[in-house]
Amino acid sequence: MAGKYFDEWSVGERIVHDIHRTVTETDNLLITALSHNPQPLHLDAEYAAGTEFGRIVVNGIFTFALTVGLSVTDTTLGVLIANLGYDKVVMPKPVFIGDTLRVETEVADLRHSGSRPDAGIVTFSHQTFNQRGEIVCQCLRTAMLKRKPA
Repeated sequence: MAGKYFDEWSVGERIVHDIHRTVTETDNLLITALSHNPQPLHLDAEYAAGTEFGRIVVNGIFTFALTVGLSVTDTTLGVLIANLGYDKVVMPKPVFIGDTLRVETEVADLRHSGSRPDAGIVTFSHQTFNQRGEIVCQCLRTAMLKRKPA
């Protein structure tokens, strides 16, 4: 188990996740098709060339999903009961095919579960950076985690 129990976290704790990921054309095509998103900015190179970006922009749903996914091993793997919500998702810069993304996480809040004595609620603040160090996605993820067994 790589994740940490609720009791092992502290507010302000920061993780620089080791796994980085280069975004491929296949990644973008698959998420766009799977989500039934016909936006030509994500699918049509000729169309995208005529936009202010000059090329295909990676579907933001992929960027958001990768943000969470790259953090799981170090945060919630093996201890997650449920993700309770995602808040304040923003994408201040576009992601392009070939960009390499990395994620950093900070514990923003901790609280005991009011309904489950065996669980606690952790709010993680995730930030995703491209290879130029620009933030391309950030969000808050609220997760219910197991408490450490006695």
